[in-house]
Amino acid sequence: MKYINIKIISILILLAVTYFSCNKNNLDLKPLQPTESDYFSTELEFTKTVYGIYAKLTDYYWYNGGQDNCALPVQILPGDDITTPAKEEFEYFTSLNPSSSRLQYFYKTCYQLIGRSNVLLQKNSAVATGIYTTANLKNYHRGEALFLRSLGYYHLWNIFGTAPLVTERIQSSDKLSPGNSKKTELLDQAIIDLKEAATLLPLNWDVNNKGRATSNSANGLLGKCLVFRANATKSTEDYQSAITAFNAISGVSLVAKFDDNFAADTENNPESLFEFQATQANFDNVWLANDFDPNNQVGSMSSFWGLYDTNNFALFGKSPFVATGKLVNIFDTKDPRRDLTLDSASRSIKKYLARGKSTNSGVASADNPRILRYADVLLLKAEAILQSGGAASEAIGLINQVRSRARAMVGGGTFPADLSTAESNKTTIMQWIMDERLRELAGEGQRWYDIKRWHIAGFITLNNNFFSSANSALIGFDPNKHINFPIPINETDLNTNIVQNPGY
Repeated sequence: MKYINIKIISILILLAVTYFSCNKNNLDLKPLQPTESDYFSTELEFTKTVYGIYAKLTDYYWYNGGQDNCALPVQILPGDDITTPAKEEFEYFTSLNPSSSRLQYFYKTCYQLIGRSNVLLQKNSAVATGIYTTANLKNYHRGEALFLRSLGYYHLWNIFGTAPLVTERIQSSDKLSPGNSKKTELLDQAIIDLKEAATLLPLNWDVNNKGRATSNSANGLLGKCLVFRANATKSTEDYQSAITAFNAISGVSLVAKFDDNFAADTENNPESLFEFQATQANFDNVWLANDFDPNNQVGSMSSFWGLYDTNNFALFGKSPFVATGKLVNIFDTKDPRRDLTLDSASRSIKKYLARGKSTNSGVASADNPRILRYADVLLLKAEAILQSGGAASEAIGLINQVRSRARAMVGGGTFPADLSTAESNKTTIMQWIMDERLRELAGEGQRWYDIKRWHIAGFITLNNNFFSSANSALIGFDPNKHINFPIPINETDLNTNIVQNPGY
């Protein structure tokens, strides 16, 4: 009897297993996590995807536990405004080579930014009717992706000069090994993207979305890219188009206080066209990446100003970044910007530190890096007017706007005095613009991009003598080689269609 019961139970189990294993409903199980095929089903999911693109900006500005793991020296150190006592590869140019881990990190970040933008652009173009319910949000998302993608192209051109131009999502093996871009093709695509983005983005976002790209962001970067391309191609038309883009910027102004542009309590002010949102709501751990994961906000969204902090323990014995002698001397001693930018005795940098805010980890900064501000635009517009044959007095007037803001900070003093609008010598006025950009934008990661493009345009000559005038420790600069940095060896090894930059 006992044997019969066991036999009956075994048969029932076998029948049950057979039934459930053959039931198609049990075979069609949903994955535990969302998949691409079912993810883009609400506008909120598209918004989260856009946030994921913005998240990649963290890798440009992240000060993650010391200099060796920070990408910003790639932009900061090659210029003539910032230096360090250590023999850094981006100053000690003879040690610059394709094996640089920082160049690999920078290059990878650019393409991750571009890649995420391409996914959003693909999904946004193919979205089903009815998914977007908020007016204009579909266009805003496309505009944001185009703007952020253009930033990737802009950085690639300025650092490497050439790199593969990827304008679509890569989904097949035949697209895995694109060759180099040619001449200004990276800037060309950035300009195309920004022209469209400017027509799609809003002039302003509401307070809950402050910091997202706007039409002013797009027009500002568009004008900048056009000036850069004009430097390379000598195109008067590009200079004129840049002026048009700058004139389309609306509702912005220079703030009354120069240092409001670097203070934690005056972020996203009327002078800021676009900035990286570095504030972290929860605990900031600078050794962990942050990819805008709403369930695990402990990674870093902070910025890189620890490099300027002479007392930051996270330097781990490395030398901080300080002002060059050239930067100290470019200021009139009565120019209030000097003492807000640096300490003239120690040459330590004050920007983002004097009125900044440390993260709760105490290592990095929660102060937003200003990526594009109106003072930058005014000086670029002055350059475009001058180089396109416009009125010299108008160009000088724009320089004087920046100088008068500085002068007004000390109750209407006399320094820096207005430059004479009667000056007509083009070379003299261009030198005024170049010097004013050094004073105004020092330490903000702009200077290398400026002097590189001016060298290409023939306004200056980059060589050892040029750099030695800023810092005698700088040696080994070869303009035929170092004007473009080496493409990372990992990339040329994996993609044989990429041709390495000359000299490396």
